[in-house]
Amino acid sequence: MSDMTNNKMDTKELLKKVRKIEIKTRRLSDHIFGGEYHSTFKGRGMTFSEVRQYQFGDDVRNIDWNVTARYNEPFIKVFEEERELTMMLMVDISGSELFGTDEQFKNEIVTEIAATLAFSATQNNDKIGLILFSDAIELYIPPKKGRSHVLRIIRELIEFEPKSKLTDVAEALKFLSNVMKKKAIVFMLSDFMADDYKQNLKIAAGRHDITGIRVYDKREEAIPNLGMVQMQDEESGELVLVNTGSKTIRQNYACHYKERVEYFKDVFTKSGSGTIDCRVDESYVKKLLGYFKRRG
Repeated sequence: MSDMTNNKMDTKELLKKVRKIEIKTRRLSDHIFGGEYHSTFKGRGMTFSEVRQYQFGDDVRNIDWNVTARYNEPFIKVFEEERELTMMLMVDISGSELFGTDEQFKNEIVTEIAATLAFSATQNNDKIGLILFSDAIELYIPPKKGRSHVLRIIRELIEFEPKSKLTDVAEALKFLSNVMKKKAIVFMLSDFMADDYKQNLKIAAGRHDITGIRVYDKREEAIPNLGMVQMQDEESGELVLVNTGSKTIRQNYACHYKERVEYFKDVFTKSGSGTIDCRVDESYVKKLLGYFKRRG
């Protein structure tokens, strides 16, 4: 164990962690996600620029048939990519994100997913920004380019300690709408154990391309029958005695959980936003890749 000062890991330990995440996620984004991310989000960012004579190897789908007919020889439309995109990573750092039972805590998986997405955007010379939220905005890093900026984002994801353990997805979306006036590619990472964010999502999704990535642990879905158990509410910090032997309590919990998940899927879909479900013991690589391919 490294020395802990004010509950923060020492710099050497932190840099080691950042480097480890960079090596793992950069490799993923270089080999897998660069092209996929590019074709998914850049494909629509093309503007017509000019026409030129057709050359061997050009894509026949880009032939301008009007000009071709006029001059009796093939001409092709030339497109140029609109200026770079901006990616915003919105990450829930409330108490429930520290839950984990199997391989990793949820917040560790969230950090890796965010880093992979950030490096994919960096490859395309896009800007990346970060919003860390609980029931308030804990940290906002305005969008910038470059590796050192991404490393700062990873550092904050690893060591930032939230002031609150509660979650307010609506508040985070409201902040996004206020701070980002131009269209951004937004990835929101949370367990989405919240409600009442329908209206704020609808407003934000009207301007931005939003994807909700729900990261969860399978053991959160139901309470096992263990008799009387002292449990801590991750968000309020309160210790309560729960009779897990009660079928009603188990059913109420499972029902409450299911309602939140259905609300998330319903609200995101109706607002035209994308959703990805990622259990901590599943491969987020496959999930992201499948999502990009479906959208591309």
